[in-house]
Amino acid sequence: MLSLIVSGCGRKPAPQESGGNTANSAVSGKLPVDPSSAGSVTGIVKLEGQRPKPAIIQMDQDPYCAARHSGPVFAEDDAVNPDGSLPNAFVYVKSGAEQYAFPIPSEPVTLDQQGCLYRPHVVGLMMGQTLHIVSSDATTHNIHALTRANREWNESQLPGAAPIDKVFTQPEVMIPVKCNQHPWMKAYVGVVRSPFFAVTGNNGAYALRGLPPGSYTIEAWTARFGTEQQTVTVTPRSSATLDFTFKSGGAP
Repeated sequence: MLSLIVSGCGRKPAPQESGGNTANSAVSGKLPVDPSSAGSVTGIVKLEGQRPKPAIIQMDQDPYCAARHSGPVFAEDDAVNPDGSLPNAFVYVKSGAEQYAFPIPSEPVTLDQQGCLYRPHVVGLMMGQTLHIVSSDATTHNIHALTRANREWNESQLPGAAPIDKVFTQPEVMIPVKCNQHPWMKAYVGVVRSPFFAVTGNNGAYALRGLPPGSYTIEAWTARFGTEQQTVTVTPRSSATLDFTFKSGGAP
């Protein structure tokens, strides 16, 4: 799978089924990507201005959850890396790759529940790829995906229960996921048409590799500061740099 890294209204949500790969891996008339001419876009997502004060999560309502942590737990939506860069930013090709066909990865993307937190906090996957939800906790969770373009679902997962597999049939950035048992639990799922997406980590960096030559709109999404988008042109076998800077006090 390429390690790459960006919404709609008035459309009736398409049905979503549990398990399986339901979307076609190639569409008639679409072009294959020529790896020999592909380029890349890399960059940093950062914050400019005063950092938000991270909220402390209170887990006292479930003694099991509270016992899993020896110190304070902070809301990940407010996280800023020590160098001012932003973790948990979802960066993806919003437009420009529509004429290409991409195989749907057979390997699922795993979302775990550990210490009454979602791990990872932000995930991305292709439309038609399986989201594999597991729980490492000995307490009951309730996974509620607040979709707009896809069918909304809300399922409980008891300790030791089988994984829950879901497939999204429409692109959607981003899908909030919550736990009705533990209201502090939040995750976000980005569903896109192409493999060109990434989630930033502890250095705020992203890399979109294997891009065919062309012009693209790249979007960076954050839960705390909103979204930013820019355009970039990728030439054959080249690497372009595209940084994103968010201002403190931006959209929540």
